[in-house]
Amino acid sequence: MLHLARENPRWGHRRIQGELVRLGHRIAPSTVWKILHAAGLDPAPRRTGPTWREFLTTQAEGIIAADFFHLDTITGRRLYALAFLEHRTRTLHITGVTAHPTAQWATQQARNLASDLGSRVESLRFLLRDRDSKYTASFDAVFEAEEMDVLLSAPQAPRMNAHCERVIGTIRREVLDHVLIMNEAHAGRVLAAYQDHYNRHRPHRSREQRPPDAQEQPWGVHDFKARKLVRTRVLGGVINEYRYAS
Repeated sequence: MLHLARENPRWGHRRIQGELVRLGHRIAPSTVWKILHAAGLDPAPRRTGPTWREFLTTQAEGIIAADFFHLDTITGRRLYALAFLEHRTRTLHITGVTAHPTAQWATQQARNLASDLGSRVESLRFLLRDRDSKYTASFDAVFEAEEMDVLLSAPQAPRMNAHCERVIGTIRREVLDHVLIMNEAHAGRVLAAYQDHYNRHRPHRSREQRPPDAQEQPWGVHDFKARKLVRTRVLGGVINEYRYAS
């Protein structure tokens, strides 16, 4: 009974009693109420709403998140990039790099993303972003035109956009901490190369170690001794990719 209540926070005591009866347990609604009350669970029809983590999990297929991150060149010039991450597939989109991230620039990146997504944008229902002033009404309008709702994270609450924060940390650890960025054009090439690696090759635990672009694991190799292992150096060897030669 308590297991049902915790797994279904929107069920009231009568809904739980009905499920138990369907399973063959003859129990009175009042008894269900007393047990829930004794366990500290409010038996009201909606005890609590879903947590933010539960919401992100259940709605993952329809969420794309956005976040800015910065990087510095060897001359000390600060650049900014805008990243989007599709929650369901973990597909990464780094839409551009600039030294002057204006609201107009951000809106253009949103338009570029919508164009790149093509028909895939129809599967998205929510844009998750923070309250940065560069996200203006025109930025939101790009996504609202695709019938998406804009979700705002709370002020100074990076965990509410945890997936984007995590991928930005990954970009830093795997690339930016190991590459000297020369200028804006160089930053764009480096991030584009990493995006390609991330989407096409890098395994993800949440996807059973598949990269975002892979629908299934390539389990076709059986005779490993007869196949030659090939290494591909990405960004001059900062990242290595491995595959068996065909």
